Amino acid sequence: MIATAPAIEDLTLNITQEIHVNAPLETTFAALLEQLSTANEHPDGTPMPMKLELRPGGRWYRDLGGDNGHFWATVQAIRQPTLLELSGPLFMSYPAINNVQYRLAQKDGGTLISFRHSAFGLIQEEHKKGVTTGWNHIHEQARQRAERAHSSR
Repeated sequence: MIATAPAIEDLTLNITQEIHVNAPLETTFAALLEQLSTANEHPDGTPMPMKLELRPGGRWYRDLGGDNGHFWATVQAIRQPTLLELSGPLFMSYPAINNVQYRLAQKDGGTLISFRHSAFGLIQEEHKKGVTTGWNHIHEQARQRAERAHSSR
């Protein structure tokens, strides 16, 4: 049997998205933070609340209680309300490093969220296929949350 090393394409994941939100910058950033933490859920609507410590070096993790849980990432950089950058294993329980970056800017009477998720490591094909679905769900929920908050004012 001959072993072959995986190609670089098999070791990388790159997702970029732009999310247009009809709400002010501060409202959108607050909605995004809420969606990534206490309001987080699976695409089927099952709650999956997370904790997000809003400071450099802060943790983003799923707290299952009793000192049980899953560590997802460390806050690499935060500049409220325009930047949130996370790095760590995220949802992957195998050797991979991830960097997730949210950049927010006022644009066209609302907010533009520029999202980037880059990963490198032994990334299983099933995760590559499912990760975009998960991010799409999170981003759509955050957009709706921000727009509801803005319209109720």
